[in-house]
Amino acid sequence: MLAAILRLFKGSPPRILVAGFAAIILIGAVLLSQPFASAEGTALRYLDAIFTATSATCVTGLTVVDTGRYFSVPGQLILLLLIQIGGLGFMTMSTLIAIVLGRRISLRERIVLQEAMGQQHMQGIVDLIKRVLQYSLTIEGIAAVLFTIRFANDMPLGQAAYFGVFHAISFFNNAGFDLFGEYRSLTPYAEDPFVNIVTMALIILGGIGFVVIKDLLEYQRARKKLSLHTRVVLSMTAFLILFGAAVFFIFEYTNTLQPLSWRGKILASFFQSVSPRTAGVNTVELDDLRQASQFFLIILMFIGAGPGSTAGGIKITTVAALLAGVRTMLQGKRDIVLFHHRLAPDRILKALTVATLGVALVVVVTMVLSVTEQASFIRILFEAVSAFGTVGLSTGITPELSDIGRALLIFTMFAGRLGPITLAYALRPKQEKDLFRHPEGKLIIA
Repeated sequence: MLAAILRLFKGSPPRILVAGFAAIILIGAVLLSQPFASAEGTALRYLDAIFTATSATCVTGLTVVDTGRYFSVPGQLILLLLIQIGGLGFMTMSTLIAIVLGRRISLRERIVLQEAMGQQHMQGIVDLIKRVLQYSLTIEGIAAVLFTIRFANDMPLGQAAYFGVFHAISFFNNAGFDLFGEYRSLTPYAEDPFVNIVTMALIILGGIGFVVIKDLLEYQRARKKLSLHTRVVLSMTAFLILFGAAVFFIFEYTNTLQPLSWRGKILASFFQSVSPRTAGVNTVELDDLRQASQFFLIILMFIGAGPGSTAGGIKITTVAALLAGVRTMLQGKRDIVLFHHRLAPDRILKALTVATLGVALVVVVTMVLSVTEQASFIRILFEAVSAFGTVGLSTGITPELSDIGRALLIFTMFAGRLGPITLAYALRPKQEKDLFRHPEGKLIIA
């Protein structure tokens, strides 16, 4: 199957990834537009079906219809399959099928997998793919059982088990789809420590990346040493969660947090700090937040989580590299250092490119949406960054978007999931190798 995919989508690894994700979205849209996918037996508009399929495959969570009320069980299961494929990556799923069938993974297939997983080396890539499935099924299975136990207090056991499986997969893959209906997300559980803690654990585990999880497990077993990547991801994750919770608590203490108990205030602050890292679930009404809080969540959504994970955004390693570069420049030093390791110049250049392309895309999308949509600027910016970061949080304007707005967000979610650089590489013409270097020039930077 993997070889067939590579033969079908001929070209460079970025083009294969773009074509593969696009094919899955189109297949998902066709299925979701069928009457059997709707609870009322009506066909979903194809544009809305593409929007929903893109949101699921790109593990975003923005919805133009109420997932829990509009879709039938078969429709919800289609969404769940798209979420799982999108979260793990279609190349990962195809490789796992090839491994089960006993096929050998070729060199070209390993190169595509390296691109899909964001790895710098091919060594151990197949072993990593195997571990991805193992980690995912284990984490999702444990969370499904825990959710089932909790939801059984509110609904019949069968429904609780179904809700447990659905939300475990959705939250671990940072998709943000939920079945509670009326776009409530987890607001009914704002003060429930069990649901909050399990959900935050799923979001964090899905967001730090499979490479980090593998590194942590191997640290316990043998190596007793964490890689630079793991240390940067874990330290940045901890900082953003703690700093984000403190800022949200201060901004919203007399606003959305006021009706909650002290325990509820702390839980909600930490939850809203974790969730914008591309999870797409919330325990307070986002439309009621102060504009300062909404803008702060926009920053967190743009940053995202770790590379090689189910999350989006420009990634915390990109931010760490840029901050290290700024620090080096201000200190007047030559080498950019993180945790006593010098970063290669091409890593900084790539980080700068990712951040610049991300900002450019968000700016253009926000400007166009400001013309086509009837909403305040902060709500439009919130929606654009949520789509780019594949977050799924919304102030409530998603179902009200015009067709142009929906089409624009479809592209934004797609670009955000694949990454601006991957998309740019896929769209650019074949480059000829430079046969000479230009003379060095002097440019004044103020």
